[in-house]
Amino acid sequence: MTTSGWQHFEHQADIGLRAWGPDLGAALEQAGLALTAVITEPQRVVGREEVALSCAADDPEFLLVEWLDTLIYAMAIRRMLFAGFEVAISGAGGTYHLTATVLGEPVDRDRHQPAVEVKGATLTGLRAERGDGGWLLECVVDV
Repeated sequence: MTTSGWQHFEHQADIGLRAWGPDLGAALEQAGLALTAVITEPQRVVGREEVALSCAADDPEFLLVEWLDTLIYAMAIRRMLFAGFEVAISGAGGTYHLTATVLGEPVDRDRHQPAVEVKGATLTGLRAERGDGGWLLECVVDV
């Protein structure tokens, strides 16, 4: 798995996010993009503003949940959508620390046409696996 990407998968009334990348940071960047894609088409979002975010967790699975919830919170309080993600991970093996710079812009209902509001990441289907080619992440978000 040398490339990065994301996709959605169905899960009852909620939406599953699947992201992958050659390293954990790249996979988490793709998870951020997948989150935005639940709300709108990411290519509709222009990276006009830079926002610094951070979170931490004891393992990669909970780091995924913390990352998604951090993004959801930032979108809600700033009334923004994000489509550019630069994630750095430190402290592997104990507590994982994530620092990120995200690029986005205020929500424009006419241009972004938001489909749903994401309420939060769940523990349902939570998965973070490191394989020979990189990381695979999965999480279901409540919409």
